[in-house]
Amino acid sequence: MMEERKLSIPPRGIRAIIEAVRLGEIIKPSQYAKREAFKKHEIKEAWLNRTLTMIFYDIMKKQGLIDRAIEDVVGVTPLILDPWLRAALRVAFDVVLFHDPNANTLKNLRWKASDFISARTHPYVGMYYWDIFDKIVSYRPAPKDELERLEWEYLAPAWLIERIRAILGDETEDFFRAVNERHEWISIRVNTLKAGVEEVVEVLRNEGKEVVVSEKAPTVVKLKGPYDFDSSSLFRKGKIIVQEEASAVASLVLDPKPGEVVVDMAAAPGGKTTHLAELMKNKGKIYAFDIDEARMRRMKEFLKRMGIRIVKPIKKDARKAPEILGEEVADKVLLDAPCTSSGTIGKNPELRWRLREAKIREMVELQRELLDAAARLLKPGGRLLYTTCSVFLEEDEENVKWFLEKHEDFRLVPLSGPYDQGFLEGTMRAWPHRHSTIGFFYALFEKVQKI
Repeated sequence: MMEERKLSIPPRGIRAIIEAVRLGEIIKPSQYAKREAFKKHEIKEAWLNRTLTMIFYDIMKKQGLIDRAIEDVVGVTPLILDPWLRAALRVAFDVVLFHDPNANTLKNLRWKASDFISARTHPYVGMYYWDIFDKIVSYRPAPKDELERLEWEYLAPAWLIERIRAILGDETEDFFRAVNERHEWISIRVNTLKAGVEEVVEVLRNEGKEVVVSEKAPTVVKLKGPYDFDSSSLFRKGKIIVQEEASAVASLVLDPKPGEVVVDMAAAPGGKTTHLAELMKNKGKIYAFDIDEARMRRMKEFLKRMGIRIVKPIKKDARKAPEILGEEVADKVLLDAPCTSSGTIGKNPELRWRLREAKIREMVELQRELLDAAARLLKPGGRLLYTTCSVFLEEDEENVKWFLEKHEDFRLVPLSGPYDQGFLEGTMRAWPHRHSTIGFFYALFEKVQKI
């Protein structure tokens, strides 16, 4: 009876999770990698999908710690290993260290994983993995100091823990608990051009889903996953799109009107762009800039599926937008700026191990150049919404201060909800531990009318 309660993964599940971890290095965001791997290996059973999803995100959250364990055993950084071997080792260490596998799962993890990676790369790679498996089973972490202990407790690198502590103080533990908890709820936004919230909720409930409608963004619906979007008629017909609540709030704050000219400066894959178009009732014009070709393709698919006609996608760097469109042409500008995405580590757990402090400085430079371009695009009386999904002050409040000092013809429009005030009066922040969404920052500016 005890054995039955231990973690059980069949051979197909072993293959699927290794492939998902491998694809997770190539396809971003990682949930798309998981979806592709599970589809390929026909993971259709709900219990197996839940089990493998739990392991997948666990590996993403603990990747830096798992890689440290791998290095202890193999003697080199995992980053120089064969990518299929690296993926198999990450799966093996996570399952052995954190999930109490039964004897059959351990057998599959040794033999089936070895066979699978041998077929994907080279038999010698599979043999090497097989040979060191006993060392994986016997490995136990031994933190050397308090910071390393905190890394294992909070599942984050020491520098990030210290940064969050400097920002949040006593709320640090709450923050990491929130981003590390299992995320069972999926946020979708209803496309009001094609459906109503009540209609979507009724369909989802008829499908047996537990559903909650957001109080902060009334067209956002949260449903308890997993959810098969590929077979969803709501998704295929363009009636819903995946979007976090905090992200949907951005378009509501900017509040574009039908007939206006709007510039979306970092638009792809189109969550906010499509929302802007819905709020404008498909009347007016949206110029949607982005440089990522794959994400732009996805945006065009969304636009077609959702019946949106007023968006003109422009595959150009938005810093060039004033030269392309002209100056003082826009009633509204949305700059959801490229950023470190540090507020999304709950949804993109592997990101915490890829983040580097040097990246913050790089992002700030780009954000300020985009803000300068945004200022030139706006008509007098027009409004600019600056947002990031970062929690770092340099990318948020400090950029607002810099912008207001440089651009005397702009004023800050105070925001008083639906989330909490930022660290600069008039700005706004959403927090994972306070609001059950991603970390998000908002600042709304207005270009002062010329006298």
